Amino acid sequence: MTWYKKYLSVYNKPYDSTDTELIDSVRERIRGLQSDNPLVSVVVIGYNEEQHLLANLWSLSDMQCKYPVEIIGVDNDSKDKTAQIFKDLQVPLYTEYQHSCGYARRCGLEHAKGKYYICIDSDTMYPPKYVEIMVDALKKPSVVAVSSLWSYIPDKDHSWIGLKFYELFRDIFLFLQSFKRPELSVRGLVFAYNIEYGRKERYRVEIIRGEDGSMAFDLKKYGKIKFVRTRKARAVTGYGTVGADGSFFNSFKKRAKLAFFNFFSIFSKKTKYEDEDSNLIEKK
Repeated sequence: MTWYKKYLSVYNKPYDSTDTELIDSVRERIRGLQSDNPLVSVVVIGYNEEQHLLANLWSLSDMQCKYPVEIIGVDNDSKDKTAQIFKDLQVPLYTEYQHSCGYARRCGLEHAKGKYYICIDSDTMYPPKYVEIMVDALKKPSVVAVSSLWSYIPDKDHSWIGLKFYELFRDIFLFLQSFKRPELSVRGLVFAYNIEYGRKERYRVEIIRGEDGSMAFDLKKYGKIKFVRTRKARAVTGYGTVGADGSFFNSFKKRAKLAFFNFFSIFSKKTKYEDEDSNLIEKK
C-alpha cells in the first residue's frame, strides 16, 4: 500500500512547518469538492490533532467520488491549532465544547446536510475511492450502516511484517464476530450510516469509548450492517490505544488473550450490553 506515503510528509509534524503552497493546494481541492446539495456528509472530528489533521484533510482533498459531498469539521474545543487548520483550509467548522467523541460526532450529525454520514477521524488517512465505495455499499437494499477495515503506519517500533500478521488475525476475528455481533466489529474511524436513522438514535455521550458500536447496535433495528473488505476502502492510521499498551508484542498478547476468552460468545446474538463503570463519564 503506497497511496498514503506522500501524506506522511506532514503527518506528526508541527503545522507551522508546512509549506504554504501545499496548504493553498489542499484548500482549493477541498473547495472544489464541496456541494451545496450533498448526498454525503464527510464529518471530520478532532481534539488536539494539529500534527495529524493536515495529512487527513490532504487525503480527503484527493477524493474521487461520483456523489456530491460536503466536508465539515468538528473541533472538540482543542487547545492547539486544530481549529486554525480547519479555518485555513476553509472547511466549514463547528465547535463542540463538551468533551468526548460522542459529543463531537453528535455535533457533526446535527449539522450534516447529506443523506449519508461518513465518520472521519482526524488522525487517519483515507484512500481516494473510500467515500464512494462506502456509499455504494450504503445504497444497497436494507443496508443502514457500513464499516471497513484499517491498517497502521509502519515505523521503527512496528515492522511492516509484524503489522501484517497483527492485522491479519485481527481482521479474521472481526469477520467472524460480524455475523452475530456486527456492532462489536464496527470502529468509528471507518463507519458510515444513513443519517435519518442516526438522528432517531443519536450518539451516546455518557461513555468514554464505544459510541460508534452503540450507534451500530441501535441501527440494527432498521436494517443490515455491511462490512466492506476491499483494500480500496482501507484507511491508514496511527496507533491510538494499540500504542498505549507499550510494545507491539504486549498489544498483540493483550488482544489475543481477550479474543480467546470471548471467542465462543461471538457466535451468539446479544440483545443488551451492560456498561462498565470504568467507561462511564463522571457527571460534574
